[in-house]
Amino acid sequence: MTTDVRTGPPTAGGERETLRAFLDYHRATLAMKCEGLDDEQLRQRSMSPSTLSLLGLVRHMAEVERAWFRRVFEDHEAPMVWSDRIDFQAAYDASASTRAEAFGAWEAEVERSRRIERQAESLDLTGLQPRWGQDVSLRMVMVHVLLEYGRHNGHADFLREGVDGTVGA
Repeated sequence: MTTDVRTGPPTAGGERETLRAFLDYHRATLAMKCEGLDDEQLRQRSMSPSTLSLLGLVRHMAEVERAWFRRVFEDHEAPMVWSDRIDFQAAYDASASTRAEAFGAWEAEVERSRRIERQAESLDLTGLQPRWGQDVSLRMVMVHVLLEYGRHNGHADFLREGVDGTVGA
């Protein structure tokens, strides 16, 4: 991996700015874990029978961003990217995927999520979580997605180490 160019979250600040910064930090962490790897290396699986790979994590996080920002606050019927039903596991199988495809979808969903968050008047904005049939706040969505990144970036450490022996922040 190259030099760490991520911007760290603030050590003091408002709730919204802190959540936004932590999300962006974790998004940048996932991208950093994939830096410098070709498609074959990004598709390298952790161990059989798992289909988990770095590229699969990028695809999965595109689904997470879509499900928790777009489907909650803009379009409850928006289809998933890699599944014709709500199956987050389908994204893990990146055996036929490329960096361009996976990162293109992920980056588009991240930008949409950022726009949705920035346009919201407050973290108290609510939207319908279609899988639950309940309203959830933007605050809850941001915390949930942050936790998803934290968990999966831990997997990314393990996967990157398996590819080239490096472990990072």
